[in-house]
Order: sequence, then structure tokens, then C-alpha cells
Amino acid sequence: MNILGYLQKIGRSLMVPVAVLPAAAIMLGVGYALDPAGWGGNNQLAALLIKAGASILEHIPILFAVGVAYGISKDKDGAAALAGLVGFLVVTSLLKPEVVAMLQGVTVPKEAIEAAKVACAEALKAGGLCAAPPKAADFVPAAFGKIDNAFIGILTGLIAGEIYNRFSQVELHKALAFFSGRRCVPIITSVAMIAVTFILLEVWPIVYNALFNFGVSIKDMGAAGAGIYAFFNRLLIPVGLHHALNSVFWFDLAGINDIGIFQGRDIAKGVVGVTGMYQAGFFPIMMFGLPGAALAIYHAAKPANKAAIGSIMLAGAITSFVTGVTEPLEFSFMFAAPLLYVFHALLTGVSVYIAASM
Repeated sequence: MNILGYLQKIGRSLMVPVAVLPAAAIMLGVGYALDPAGWGGNNQLAALLIKAGASILEHIPILFAVGVAYGISKDKDGAAALAGLVGFLVVTSLLKPEVVAMLQGVTVPKEAIEAAKVACAEALKAGGLCAAPPKAADFVPAAFGKIDNAFIGILTGLIAGEIYNRFSQVELHKALAFFSGRRCVPIITSVAMIAVTFILLEVWPIVYNALFNFGVSIKDMGAAGAGIYAFFNRLLIPVGLHHALNSVFWFDLAGINDIGIFQGRDIAKGVVGVTGMYQAGFFPIMMFGLPGAALAIYHAAKPANKAAIGSIMLAGAITSFVTGVTEPLEFSFMFAAPLLYVFHALLTGVSVYIAASM
């Protein structure tokens, strides 16, 4: 099977978990509409909808791990899906900041301990309380705080699916016969993912930090930088690495803090013509570009597939327009038509550039 064919196979395997996302996103959208100020704090129904929707969207990587493993397996067996889940849990558990601190022997610097003591003494003197003491996990590379992402989900799903295809028919010695065949797949996957973990232990921070530093390097380029950011933001969604760029432009790590400003916590920092330049241009894509792409995909579908494609595209288009959650549409074609997805990323960059220029 060629690379494009394999990517299309991955895309097909993602359609099962992706089909869940529109419902989750709509629950979030309705919840926020019911309580736009408190986001569930002032309305119990809104809180219920927001939490229910978020419980799914916040676990997209797990859905991908299970869905890809199941879709890649040769006979679509549940053991493959279980192996995908096991593999994901092994990697994300071993690469938690506190576990990484133990594996790498990270300790709290003496300067941080002394500073914490001084701060505590001052707080007590002022009648306050001491802050929590610094932990070793606080000094682990920031990349490990973002290990629960779509890239890890897809990677573990692929590995689990291929292990299933290779070992699901293996017969063990009679003493271990219970673990023969499909039952041995999750066990083999868990061992394989330990090896993958040690590779990611070295590689993941390098990749994450490279993208973070790239984001910092373009943040002072004005509208052009906003367009470049948006292009790479979309381009990196399939592997979950867009979080490295988002942390530069959306939060306060590089002094921008778009989301914090829009939520009203840092109004004084807002600068007319600058605040929001990294977000505004996404809205034409969410509300019109992607729904238009969904309509085009529907029209291009073969007559026999129009009903199925239409239902997927309609749900994805409504979700994108109403809630801004674009993944259901993007994952429906990013692996099936990679060049089309690159073009989508380019158009997103152009949209953000134009909006920032205005």
C-alpha cells in the first residue's frame, strides 16, 4: 500500500470518533449561549451541557487512539481498540511531568526553595497563607504538559493496530494458552509503548520547543506573522502540535494573551488593532470557508455515497459555524486529501492575514 493509500486508511479509521464531535460541540455551543457570562456558573442546564460536551472534546486523543487502532486492524476487532487505549494510557501516564521528573532525576533548584521560603515568610507576616512549595514537576520541560494530544492518540492507535495485525493469531505455549491470539495484543502493545515512551522522552521536547521558538520569532511580524501562525496552526492540527504555537499567541507566555484579554482579565493590556489579530481571521473560515468546503465535498461525492457524505458534512458544517469546532470537518478530509488540507491551511493563513491587516 502506498503512502497516500495508508493515509486514507487512517482517515477512514478516524471517522468513527470524529462522528461524535459535532454533538459534543453543539452541546458546548448551546451551553455557552444559555450562559454567556458565567459559562455554566449562572445556569445549571448550561453547566450540564458545557461539561457534557467538554468531556468528549477534551478527550479527543483517546478517541483517536481507539478509533485508529480499530480502523487499522485487519478484521475490525475490539481487541485492537483495547490495545489502542492501553497504549495511549501507558505513554501519557509515563510522560506526565511528575513521572518525567522521576525518570530524569529532576529536583527543585535551591534558589527556588529559598525564594519560596522568603515568599512564605512575607505572606505569613502580612496575615496571608503560604503558597504551595515548588515541585520537581514544575521544572520539567513544558512540552510534557501537552503530551495528551492528537499526535499521541494517532501514533498509539497506529502502533496498536499494526501489532494486532501481526500478533493476533499467535499461539503461545499451553501454560500460557489463555493469553494466545487477540488477548496477547494489549500486553505486547503496552511493552512496545514503553520503548516508544523513552524515544518521546528525548524527541518530544525538541519538537515542541522548536515550534514554540518559531512562534516567538514571528510574533513581532504584524499581520504577516499572524497569517504565518494561522497557516501552521492548521497544518499542525493532524499531529496535535498546534498547541505549541497556540501557547505563544493565545496565552501569556510571550506577552500576547489574546484569550485572557477577551475574557476581560487583562483589559488594560488590550491594544486596538493588535488584540485579537491572531484569532479574528479564523472566524470567516469557521463560519463560511469550511461550511463551503463541506458543500463542495457533498457535490463532488459519488451518487451512491451522497446520503452518507451529506449527513457527515451537514453535521460538521453546523458545528463549525455555530461553535467554531472545526475538527469534524478537517479530519474528514485531511488524510483522504492531504494536498487539499494544505490548501485549506494556506487559505486560513490568508484569512487571518487580511483580518489582521484591517
